[in-house]
Amino acid sequence: MNSNSSSAGARQARIPLNQPGTQGQPPVKIGSPAEILAAVPYLLGFHPTRSVVVIGSRPPRDRVHVTFRYDLLDPPEPGYASEIAAHAAAVLANQDVTAAIVAGYGPGALVTPIAEEFRRHLTGAGLQLREMLRVEDGRYWSYLCHEPGCCPADGMPFDVSVSAVAAQMTLAGSVTLPDRAALERTVAPLAGVARASMRQATIRAENRAASLVAQAVRSGRKRREIVRPVADDGLRAVSKAIGAYGGGGRISQDDDIARLTVALADLRVRDDAWARMDPEHTEAHQRLWTDVVRRAEPRYVPAPACLLAFTAWQAGNGALANIAIARALESDPGYTMALLLFEAVGGGLPPSAARLPMTPEEVAASYAAGEGRRKPARRRPPA
Repeated sequence: MNSNSSSAGARQARIPLNQPGTQGQPPVKIGSPAEILAAVPYLLGFHPTRSVVVIGSRPPRDRVHVTFRYDLLDPPEPGYASEIAAHAAAVLANQDVTAAIVAGYGPGALVTPIAEEFRRHLTGAGLQLREMLRVEDGRYWSYLCHEPGCCPADGMPFDVSVSAVAAQMTLAGSVTLPDRAALERTVAPLAGVARASMRQATIRAENRAASLVAQAVRSGRKRREIVRPVADDGLRAVSKAIGAYGGGGRISQDDDIARLTVALADLRVRDDAWARMDPEHTEAHQRLWTDVVRRAEPRYVPAPACLLAFTAWQAGNGALANIAIARALESDPGYTMALLLFEAVGGGLPPSAARLPMTPEEVAASYAAGEGRRKPARRRPPA
């Protein structure tokens, strides 16, 4: 076995367990190619197909710090291999990663040219390339090992389902889906009767908002304040929803979800919700915004989809964050928050960068200042 290859007994990377209730448990160790491949679905959240997966580790104790993937294009596009390899090297270098593992899932004709570019760019960036694998039909091949005893020409068979790594990750609460399409389906819009019901509920929510504006006009409010009752109603809806999911419940009534989707179209309501995304409660927040995104009418998808992307990013679930961002941009290609998140997540910024921009009180003060009632709130300095 080549000395650079992650054979049994070679230096091992460690996967910290971040699930609730796993604090204090030792990290999962991965060293051999079979252990690496068993861990990949749990690191991504799904079993990859036609993908290039990159795992980066760094001190202390050589812990896995980042995992991300690229599509394996078929047919390949000119320049694509060099482009993604250069991007991966930049992401890893920016996060002070010292060692990398690359696994390409697909036929050799597609994976090998990309593997060569990754080897060139990663080693050129000063990264230690621990292992580089190709995976296809339940077998793997190492690009770093040419010993027939451990890396035969016809590949080495492996089975994720019987791996001790998979068992450890499962016991720690990590879950994995069959493929990326299955993850996309978890936030896909509802259809059929459920969609028709939400469409009617959304019309009622819009009529409710219009009625509040009309009442404000009749009461003689200033022009810039006539939508304030709608915002106040939305702020109450956001607080109620976050409280319900934080307590382990959920919203079942279409009218309540519709009211929330319409309210979030007001940026002050969306920003208030954003400011309440405490990273200690990402699981509850992901459940909330997943429910809202799936049931929202297309024109109201961007705000909750961005909130879902932000909480997924906080939790280190880059795959879900990217899918949520795509849903937002599909509905509104120019939605600013989605574009900002696209740059941040796509650029490989770590979850620690997903800091809350303001407190809810600062958000309220900022919008009040915009209405001429008080001085702008000062943003908190970055941590």
